[in-house]
Amino acid sequence: MAKFGIGDSLRRIEDPRLLTGGGRYTDDTKLSTPAARLYVLRSPHAHADIKRIDTTAAKKAPGVLLIQTGADVKKAGFGDVPCLVPLENRDGTPRGETPRPMLALDRVRHVGDAVAFVVAETLEQAKDAAELIEVDYAARPHVVGTFEAAQPGAPLVHDHIKDNIVFDWQMGDRAATEAAFAKAHKVVTLKLVNQRLVVNSMEPRGAICEYDAKDDRSTLWLSSQGVHMIRPVVADMILKIGSPKLRVRTGDVGGGFGMKIFVHPEYPMVVWASRTLKKTVKWIPDRQEAFQSDVQGRDHVSIAEMALDKDCRFIGERITTYAALGAYLSHFSAFIPTLAGSSMLNGLYTTPAIYVNVKGVMTNTVPTDAYRGAGRPEASYLMERFVDHIARETGKTPDEIRAINFIKPAQFPYKTALGDTYDSGDFETVMRKGMEKADWKGFASRRAQSAAKGKWRGIGMATYVEKCSGGSPETAKAVFNDDGTVTIFTGNQTNGQGHETAISQIASAGLGIDIERIRIVQGDSDVVPEGMTGGSRTIAVNGAATMGVAEKIIAKGKPLAANMLEASAADIDYKDGAFKIVGTDRSVSLFDVAKANKGALDDSFTRTPEADTYPNGCHVCELEVDPDLGTVEIVNYTVMDDFGRALNPLLLQGQIHGGVGQGVGQALSEKTVYDAESGQLMSGSFMDYALPRADIVPSVHFDMHNSLCKTNPLGVKGAGEAGAIGAPPSVVNAIVNAIHEHTSVKHVDMPVTAASLWKVIEAHRAKKAA
Repeated sequence: MAKFGIGDSLRRIEDPRLLTGGGRYTDDTKLSTPAARLYVLRSPHAHADIKRIDTTAAKKAPGVLLIQTGADVKKAGFGDVPCLVPLENRDGTPRGETPRPMLALDRVRHVGDAVAFVVAETLEQAKDAAELIEVDYAARPHVVGTFEAAQPGAPLVHDHIKDNIVFDWQMGDRAATEAAFAKAHKVVTLKLVNQRLVVNSMEPRGAICEYDAKDDRSTLWLSSQGVHMIRPVVADMILKIGSPKLRVRTGDVGGGFGMKIFVHPEYPMVVWASRTLKKTVKWIPDRQEAFQSDVQGRDHVSIAEMALDKDCRFIGERITTYAALGAYLSHFSAFIPTLAGSSMLNGLYTTPAIYVNVKGVMTNTVPTDAYRGAGRPEASYLMERFVDHIARETGKTPDEIRAINFIKPAQFPYKTALGDTYDSGDFETVMRKGMEKADWKGFASRRAQSAAKGKWRGIGMATYVEKCSGGSPETAKAVFNDDGTVTIFTGNQTNGQGHETAISQIASAGLGIDIERIRIVQGDSDVVPEGMTGGSRTIAVNGAATMGVAEKIIAKGKPLAANMLEASAADIDYKDGAFKIVGTDRSVSLFDVAKANKGALDDSFTRTPEADTYPNGCHVCELEVDPDLGTVEIVNYTVMDDFGRALNPLLLQGQIHGGVGQGVGQALSEKTVYDAESGQLMSGSFMDYALPRADIVPSVHFDMHNSLCKTNPLGVKGAGEAGAIGAPPSVVNAIVNAIHEHTSVKHVDMPVTAASLWKVIEAHRAKKAA
């Protein structure tokens, strides 16, 4: 047995169970009765009217138990799958609405839109029956391009949304920004594309619903990032059965990355089917279905403009972004490109005037929503690619332009032009230490060595900041058990990060007890408090709540221990899991006090974030380009981060490595492609969608230069998304650095694949030859 404190590199305590096959994911759920299988019939069209649906033959197929269509949804009076975020347009009007029933009524709006579902005894029977459903479609014009959809005359995804712009939102001071541009010594402009991504969690989504006839109550098992985000939407807003009628449970989760926060249409379908049939119903998608139905990420087209004075100081910044939201607004989709990410367009810089305009664009594609970083990677990519471009346009080096414009340590707390208050940081030192660790000074020599081999070598940096760990409260509840253990109940939901280890480590440190005596319970709406995993919040918010409940337990225990020891409470000290009379050897253990005073030490603590945290750092990527093949090899990757304080450096490093892998994947390989003519998803399988592979994901040289966070009691800054935020711009900056001196090319869009880079290089060679 061992006690662990904050700062110890403890290996994940859940790993032995997971690595030896003890994990219990949604599809592994042990059911009391065999489950019928639900299969969703989906639209093959990007945009079409539904003229007729005939289920007669399908209902007669072997094993079929139930078939429902949009007409049945309407007849039942169910609510739509909602967008939960209100937003105000520039003119003061509210954003538009995009009604989304769980099954399409009279029109489908993207390939994969749900049209009907079949429940049968087996999955094969459900699929066979679905093929017998006759749907008469009348194709309509469609649009899948982000910028193209917002142009006058484009086909309308929803007839009432003019020019497909569902919101036209702003942030910042427009007048001050225009004044800055009017007096600028130089203006630099860059257009960037942040491509659409498919989340592709290792475990697909899935849902199972059991029905208890005795209590007329349903239990929904699903892969989620917090059961309390799911229950009210499914039970109250869509099915209207009331939350008490629905218990939501989540076991182990094989990756979420934001996508599993949200209610997708299949969840109310499964509950509806189960309650109708009064039996267990199960839906588990295959990977192709996931490509067509899981909310996707990113998909921005942005125009960035910067006004500079004669000393290359940023005096005004103007950003216009077209953010593709797909065919329907998802839960948080109106929030992601606006309130979630736009304030990070300030970056680490002292720019005094900034104006941001975001146009939310509807397209005939799968809806988008939060994906690891949720708006902040998009902002960081724009800023850090843009700042490197500005350096090149002004004749400065990447570190020079940043150093000129960085917020200085003496300026904290610093209120940005977009309204955030950064509490701490030492941005230039972090950058310099990152450069030193990457041996930036020795790059010229290494570039010459590469050139001798016919390779073009490049180096690039990105200095990012992320706004995270704020938002709603989190509660930790502690209950002492008869077996000499204590259970911590939390509303967060681990989906691979190591929450069981992290929360146990904090409780061990707070209570001074062996970590083996701590149990963690998540994922059951009947017993866990409100909470959610997302926005790098777990340690900064729920971790602080866990420390808070530990302090409450100790405070409550002192008078109880004093009574047991026949002493004054003022004479009681607490250390290493025991209450002791000061100056004596008389003591009583925490668990003995709990046993003697059953239930008296049980308690909870709610932590409401007083502010966001602002982790920041410097990523340095060094790579080689083969100009004849267009291939890219990352030869060195360095990260220097400021996370305030590291709870568990080993877990933290794992999070950074994984985030960098995802960020490199976006930079070099991943792209969701819809065919403009047909509207079909062309990258709808792993044969066509290039996830990052081992040969492109680099080893990461990671270190920290921390400035203690001043807005939470643990001093920590969120870390779960940071790797995915810093990686894309550092990689693309390195590629541009590698090719610019040979081609004069100043920008390339992601993903920079071998084929796309080869075309850029060959186009330059052809132009030069001409």
